[in-house]
Amino acid sequence: MSARRLRRGERMLAIAHRLFREPHTVFSLGTFTDGLDAAKSTISEDIAVLRRVCEMFELGRIDTLAGVSGGVRYTPHCTPGQIRALAERLAERLRDPARILPGGFLYTTDLLSLPGLVERLGDTFATFFEDRRPDVVLSMEVKGIPLALMTARAFNVPLVTIRRGERVTEGSSVTVNYVSGSSRTVQSMTLPLRAVPAGARALFIDDFLRGGGTARGVYDLMRECRAEVVGVGVLIEATQPQEKLVEQYVSVLAFDGVDESHGTVRIEPSRWALGQPVEALHP
Repeated sequence: MSARRLRRGERMLAIAHRLFREPHTVFSLGTFTDGLDAAKSTISEDIAVLRRVCEMFELGRIDTLAGVSGGVRYTPHCTPGQIRALAERLAERLRDPARILPGGFLYTTDLLSLPGLVERLGDTFATFFEDRRPDVVLSMEVKGIPLALMTARAFNVPLVTIRRGERVTEGSSVTVNYVSGSSRTVQSMTLPLRAVPAGARALFIDDFLRGGGTARGVYDLMRECRAEVVGVGVLIEATQPQEKLVEQYVSVLAFDGVDESHGTVRIEPSRWALGQPVEALHP
């Protein structure tokens, strides 16, 4: 860094970059006074301006924590209006008849490959579950990985991928069998024993939920790992069957099937995307 004193805009850019890169991390003011060669009072003023900018443009929250262990922290947060708008735009794109696949399925892979879109969905799940404070985010291979990765990024916690088969390269593993909620077939899921520490709080994120069998299996898997499931979030839930194998989950979109003869897709923003509060999990 040159000897020239930085302007406020330059300092704010450096502070914002550090905060946004490591969300949910509390940084002491000393982190910035030392790095930017500025007094604490100056950095405090910069952070106050940055906080107002984030509020004005709905970019998330910047909080200042008092006390010896205090500092400043950035939390990704979406407003109800942002979540609803995102869900409505997604639903509109998914209504394209060209997305209808044989058997009444819906093609979504291209959307789950768009980093900007999936990042916004990760921030959405982080908003839904911001009071759960997960230690890890779980994903089922393969299509749920991008969503779970961006959710893990928003919480700044590790991503753990559950596999359908054991890998010798991952050491000792735990495996559970579960019944698919849609096909009613018995399947298995596997996780390395060292992937989730005992006592960890785990958030499960997936791309689709039909009967809830996979999510139910995740509960059983975490019980074997002596960890706790603190939430289940999915991009799309099927409205049928109405009775799921898990009672509490959150979705962004609700899928009511397709009419292949007329080329129509029945999909809408979910009740949570429209503003229904996320319920706390019961023990």
